Amino acid sequence: MPDRRSLKFYQADVFTSEPFGGNPVAVFPDADGLSDDQLQQIAREMNLSETVFVFPPTDQAAVVRLRIFTPTQELPFAGHPVIGTFYLLAQLGRVPLTGAVTRLLYECNIGLFPVELRGVGKQIEHVVMSQPKPEFLDTVEDEEDFYKLAISLGLPKYAVAEAKSPIEVVSTGLPVLILPIRTLTAIRSINPDPSAITDFCGRFGANGIMVFTTVTVEPDSTVHTRMFAPAIGILEDPATGSASGALGAYLVHHRIVDVKPTAEIVSEQGYEIERPSRILIQVDSGDGVIQEVKVGGECVMVVEGELKF
Repeated sequence: MPDRRSLKFYQADVFTSEPFGGNPVAVFPDADGLSDDQLQQIAREMNLSETVFVFPPTDQAAVVRLRIFTPTQELPFAGHPVIGTFYLLAQLGRVPLTGAVTRLLYECNIGLFPVELRGVGKQIEHVVMSQPKPEFLDTVEDEEDFYKLAISLGLPKYAVAEAKSPIEVVSTGLPVLILPIRTLTAIRSINPDPSAITDFCGRFGANGIMVFTTVTVEPDSTVHTRMFAPAIGILEDPATGSASGALGAYLVHHRIVDVKPTAEIVSEQGYEIERPSRILIQVDSGDGVIQEVKVGGECVMVVEGELKF
């Protein structure tokens, strides 16, 4: 029998300070030498919404290069995987920490992006990532599409049609369909149809649907959300960093939140699937234009293991 390779991996829960909340991510900090097929096989084996593989950077300005996989495909960019990876790399002493706020660059498939580690030593309080400037892409306006969207989520048509702000595809790295819903009761009643959601998102060039309401469970939250992305192998995501950045831009752009030079938004997600998450979103604006979107949160390490293959 040929020798088997052994790889250390770690798993963190992201956007939570408590184990078993937030969104789990698996991180392989020594992925150099793995083939594309092996990366996809390992992600399928881990069976989490995303698995991250850490490589040496190809750009000297970056500290690492990240490749991010769902169980079915590679993603060019993502949110909670980046935040969880840098939390774990800091815990392992793999990245240089320079003080209360450490600013680093990382490389992914769409370029170089900054990330901040806030805390001292291994006591990282928050990891905050910057996202690409928002793009406001397509809008759902047709009555028949309202009906199809409602059916895909198991909602009555009026729950979709009565939206006070646009149903719109927004991207801060990955395009997501933002759907405003008036009540928390309606959001909790969603019964997603994976095939119908995939078809609908395909027509509008979105990776998934983020549903939100301004009625929240926690009094200090701004919005309550759910995210469905079966097209990329995730029926419901407990906490979605990339889509939360797009949502933050949407909320500021449509003045659903107070528009300030810096808008601070707290999104709660994952409650319906028993993984409560708290996502911090910061949207910086100037001269009426969104200049920067940041997403961050807490993390906790929950697994240290070894994969043999």
